[in-house]
Amino acid sequence: MTSQKSTKLIFVSHSGEDTWVARQIAREIEKCGATPFLDKADIDVGAEFEEDIRNFLDQAHELLVLFTPWSLERPYVWAEIGAAWIRRIPIIVVLHGLSQNDFQSQPNAPVFLKKRNIINLNDIDDYFQQLTNRVKTEI
Repeated sequence: MTSQKSTKLIFVSHSGEDTWVARQIAREIEKCGATPFLDKADIDVGAEFEEDIRNFLDQAHELLVLFTPWSLERPYVWAEIGAAWIRRIPIIVVLHGLSQNDFQSQPNAPVFLKKRNIINLNDIDDYFQQLTNRVKTEI
């Protein structure tokens, strides 16, 4: 791996119940040479939570959203998706504990998410390989 630090920023959106899994994803993103943003790791206690989230979303190159039965009900997850959609950055949908049918039958899931190439957590290595390739071409 190169010693040069990537400027590719990946926002990891998830629910609080999924923090451990999100940390593993963030760790793998770093191994790919990109810089992840994870609220638990990157926002100091007492900081302006919403402001920090907005600032990173303003800079992020991709949004990876971890959809689980818990995150479907989290307003912040949906707000982060909306911000990424408005900015027209790639949104990577990763399912854990949900089938693709479960996700696509959600009445509040927007069509623009349902049309994406959705992956299951067990297949996330494909995303990591693609991210590694994107980071390498960036440097």
